[in-house]
Amino acid sequence: MSIPSIKFNLQDQPEFFSEVRKRVNGYFKSNNISKYANFNMKLKTVFMISLYFIPFILMLTGVIASLWSVMLMWAMMGFGMAGIGMGVMHDANHGSYSSNRKVNGALGYIINFVGGYHVNWKIQHNVLHHSFTNVDDYDEDINIGLMRFSPNQKRRWIYKFQIFYAPILYSFMQIYWLVSKDFLSVIRYNKKNLLKGQGTTLWKALTELVINKVWYIALTLVLPILLIPLPWWQIVLGFFLMLIICGAILAFVFQVAHVIEETEFYKAESGSLENHWAIHQMKTTANFIDKSRVLSWFIGGLNYQIEHHLFPNICHIHYRKVSRIVKQTAAEFKVPYYQHKSYFTALKSHLMLLNKLGTGSYDKMALAKA
Repeated sequence: MSIPSIKFNLQDQPEFFSEVRKRVNGYFKSNNISKYANFNMKLKTVFMISLYFIPFILMLTGVIASLWSVMLMWAMMGFGMAGIGMGVMHDANHGSYSSNRKVNGALGYIINFVGGYHVNWKIQHNVLHHSFTNVDDYDEDINIGLMRFSPNQKRRWIYKFQIFYAPILYSFMQIYWLVSKDFLSVIRYNKKNLLKGQGTTLWKALTELVINKVWYIALTLVLPILLIPLPWWQIVLGFFLMLIICGAILAFVFQVAHVIEETEFYKAESGSLENHWAIHQMKTTANFIDKSRVLSWFIGGLNYQIEHHLFPNICHIHYRKVSRIVKQTAAEFKVPYYQHKSYFTALKSHLMLLNKLGTGSYDKMALAKA
């Protein structure tokens, strides 16, 4: 079984993407700027990797050994793990960090050092999420059994409480990935013939996955238990603290970009969608807090999700300036450009949508409009 391709409507304002791509390319050409990582991006890479590994080394070498200082180190590693994922690995696995494929491959592989698996990530994110954003049964980011993220999904009684338990599930997301999701995904992607597209097979992927998980647990959990002079359960607690912090950050960044009241959701009933691919991205994606350079720096420019979805081959360090071009072009072509001025309004929109989807009020509103 393989996932069939969805046909987008090539007649739906194709001139928008043609024009915005021409203008963005012109920006880089006229300013003689590379679309890949610049010096600031490389400094960020060093910082994020250091934020994860330096606290770890300080614990292992005994420089830091008291309970609360060790817990602080685990917490810092959680922020470092999220920073690596959003600000380094993400660009590399999109091929936008460097023009050199080996550099992208090496930096993209770093996801394995924080408990993930690069093959699964590329399939779920690059292939499924970016191609079929907010399309039910295709975009796995909205297909989570314990949550209802789309009005096209069947509503169950438990969903009426999802606004309350969502933050808990989000926080445990990274633990779920580490323990079981990667294994389930490899098996599922093999059945859908998606592993082949990454140049691997089921047995090769499973072998790599088991080896990666074993050495990750050995290095990040077993070794600290052996070397840090604290009770083992305190080390385990710190390890899970790191994963919970990382999971919460990642979830609350990505969810406010697609699962909010303004964005649209689709179901490809006949294998086709009504919009051009670029228009579809504009209707299913939103930006937030574009004025905060500090936040944008830490989360890898993911507050500029519109620009990222239109131009995933451009390093995120350039999105702030590219966003001005995209926003202006969207206005000229009367194409939606969703954005929230603050993170809290974006988060409120996400939580309100969760509540509406859970209680069924979203469905009633949709029926009333129809």
